[in-house]
Amino acid sequence: MGRPKRVTIRDVAKAAAVSITTVSDALNGKGRLPAATRDRVVAVAAGLGYHASPNARRLRQGRTGAIGLYLPDRASGLDYYMNVALGAADAAFAHDLTLTLMPIRPDARQKISADLLDGLIVVDPMLTDPVLDTLAGLDVPIVSCERDLGSPARFAGVVTADNRAAVHELLGHLARQGATTTGLLGLAGDTAFGSDVRAAYLDWCAARGQPPLISQTPFVDSAESRYQAADQLLHDHPEIDAVVSAPEGGALGILHAAERRGIRVPDDMLIASCVDHSSLWTAKPPITAIDLNPRLMGRYGAELLADLLEGRAEGPVTRALPTRLVERDSTLPRAPR
Repeated sequence: MGRPKRVTIRDVAKAAAVSITTVSDALNGKGRLPAATRDRVVAVAAGLGYHASPNARRLRQGRTGAIGLYLPDRASGLDYYMNVALGAADAAFAHDLTLTLMPIRPDARQKISADLLDGLIVVDPMLTDPVLDTLAGLDVPIVSCERDLGSPARFAGVVTADNRAAVHELLGHLARQGATTTGLLGLAGDTAFGSDVRAAYLDWCAARGQPPLISQTPFVDSAESRYQAADQLLHDHPEIDAVVSAPEGGALGILHAAERRGIRVPDDMLIASCVDHSSLWTAKPPITAIDLNPRLMGRYGAELLADLLEGRAEGPVTRALPTRLVERDSTLPRAPR
């Protein structure tokens, strides 16, 4: 059997014995139609099962129906960003929008055009990313998933978590579990997340009179470099009895470095991550982490952009993202030394 024929606005006009313009005005609440005519057209359309075409509506509005998703360079393989993308895709689909993953290329200025997109979602904007200036010049609404430390005014909306509060909660948990000297495997401060984690850790150390013990890695790096940074931290500061990892995957580097040095987790040292992901659930021991709700982050970003495009919101607007601490065996209470 063939596909059923889609009812068109022309079919409604013919059945109601009116013009196509009259049908359009009646269904869109426009024009100066008599109430009886408007009601009759609406009834005929409902009886025929007519549904307005999203594509036709967008053409009248001068829109493409596509939005872009821009991720940090070399981030596509990280669990967090894949979940952000999936959440954004789900929300875009629910709003009849197509989600396009934006390329990260030196010739982006020549390749990216506002004719192709109605709006953009930028995830973890980086101070050092020159493509952001190109995106900001497209004259379309842009939503940021996490704050922009450089030029926040270029974003019509932002979805952000209280990362400092989440890290303070994590550090408090480690202290309650018996940690007395906590180190940080940190991130370069060119994103709001990396800056927030470092600031929260420094505040914590200052409040307790502990010198900061930090080894830092780039925002997106390799597993080998995270391991090397973790191993250097343990080598330089043997007094550490707990380590917090800012980068995704960093906690596993700390765990491997500890095993190499004969440090038992959690008996000798506690480990926790500021970013939860699937590999932490199956690590031995499973590793405590902050759930940053990446799918919800992506969904909030796409929903906020859809609201801006449809006029349901006016920028600048901020939406708060909840986080939660997930306690696992890597931070079981330590016995006093």
